[in-house]
Amino acid sequence: MTNKITGEAGMLAIESARALLEHGATRLALLDLPAALVKGASAIIALRVDYRDVTIMAEGCDVTDVEAMKVVTQKVRDKLGSLNILCCFTGMAKCVSSVDITINEWHRVMDVNLTGCWVSAQAAGKHMINAGQGGKIEFFASISGHRVNYPQPQLAYNISKAGVLHMKNYLAAEGTRFGIRVNSISPGYMDTLAPFREVWADRNPIRRMGPTQELTGPMVFLCSDVGGSYINGTDIVVD
Repeated sequence: MTNKITGEAGMLAIESARALLEHGATRLALLDLPAALVKGASAIIALRVDYRDVTIMAEGCDVTDVEAMKVVTQKVRDKLGSLNILCCFTGMAKCVSSVDITINEWHRVMDVNLTGCWVSAQAAGKHMINAGQGGKIEFFASISGHRVNYPQPQLAYNISKAGVLHMKNYLAAEGTRFGIRVNSISPGYMDTLAPFREVWADRNPIRRMGPTQELTGPMVFLCSDVGGSYINGTDIVVD
């Protein structure tokens, strides 16, 4: 089973990669911007140390570059032999009010969060269809795609994540005849940014933020050949 993870150097993606390895993944491709791979190098090394019998490759890429994604996806196939699962963590936030955000800032968020997910899914989906063995695509959306989180000024982010949710619906309908299931996970406030921990936790009815490990269970479930095989076009809210 080969798993391809985009946006992999962040904490959520690393924890998810580890969970997939714990549950039997035998080959893993981690894709992110080169600078992000450097920043996450120690975590990637730790994965390789803990799972010495698993082939783990890390490749620099830009999910907004269509041709580059085609090349790196082919490289994954050539080195790992197959591509069964795509977990797309691609995303960025821009906290600027709706009256102050520039058109360039708007396009950048949309390019990374929405277009980047589509480019990743298109590249992986073509290989899954050609292989004729089906596959799974998992998007990481956000609770912000369902409702407005106040007071963060993140118009572009919210709209981009709402777009990811609807793209999941469309791709699930289109991919099902090829045996490709497409689902998503919408995290609430996860405990990844220490400076905001106290403020955000205080606004939460359960008075805490979610540890990253709470996302791995739903993700492994959706990627499963058994438990999640009849689930398609679904979003699991972890909030």
